Amino acid sequence: MVNSLSILGSTGSIGTQTLDVADKLNLKVSALTASTNIKLLEEQVRKYKPELAVVFNEEKAKELGVKFVPATGRGYNTVDGTLKELGLYDLENEYVISYNGGAISENKGSKLLHFEGITFEKASELYKRGLNYDVCIHVYTKDMVYAYKFVQEEINYLAGRMEVKEIFDDHIDFLKGQEIVKVLYMNTDYGYLKKIEDDLKDITGDLDVSYSSNRYIEFNHQGVNKGQGLKKLADILGVDIKETIAVGDNFNDLSMIKVAGLGVGVQNTVEDMKKECDVITKATNNENAVAEVINKYILGTN
Repeated sequence: MVNSLSILGSTGSIGTQTLDVADKLNLKVSALTASTNIKLLEEQVRKYKPELAVVFNEEKAKELGVKFVPATGRGYNTVDGTLKELGLYDLENEYVISYNGGAISENKGSKLLHFEGITFEKASELYKRGLNYDVCIHVYTKDMVYAYKFVQEEINYLAGRMEVKEIFDDHIDFLKGQEIVKVLYMNTDYGYLKKIEDDLKDITGDLDVSYSSNRYIEFNHQGVNKGQGLKKLADILGVDIKETIAVGDNFNDLSMIKVAGLGVGVQNTVEDMKKECDVITKATNNENAVAEVINKYILGTN
């Protein structure tokens, strides 16, 4: 016996008649698809609450309210180039989650909607403890990144990604009074970073500790991560978290992947993370994995 329906072309005459029949037979509608009549599709989605709604036209998908939100560990101003490529730069009602969830901003004028950093005292303590390790130390403020032991490998890695100011002091007293987002250590030996995490447990109990790019251990305010950033933005926009999709490849993406309605790992996701993902793409992050997700789960063209 049929107890649920997936309706292709739900806004057309046959589709609407089928929905009338579903009403009379009290059948669950599990999926709806449409091409151009977005207003009617939105009404149908609100009424039937399907598990999946697919739009076969990219521009019409935007009309339905689909938003592409970059989520980065870096500052919101560092993704301007990406936003320009996507046609999202300086637009109202478009957003960026940055600093691993520590900030949420609207693209129009980089308007800050939410910010949550760490205290100067905590940042200073992390900085001083970091001097004992073979690491490059980064201190993020809202407007600048400062780096101690800014080795050439790190200089090369960050070239073109963001502005970094090298510092040489054994303290960060010059940052007193500024809003500090986070501190991170860089070393390409993941095992070494894990050892540091164990060593610092006496001062990190009130912090959120994560890893990124196979080279960083990051220290954010407790409860600050990409997952919480996604939930906060969903709350701001009045969007059910179940209606979100998160795509990632490294440990600092994991919280976001776990809270989203659909958590996607790209093909080259860190192996230990894959079991936590709902699906894994065929493509890597260098092979249009995000486009694969958009085409398959939003536009329904793949």
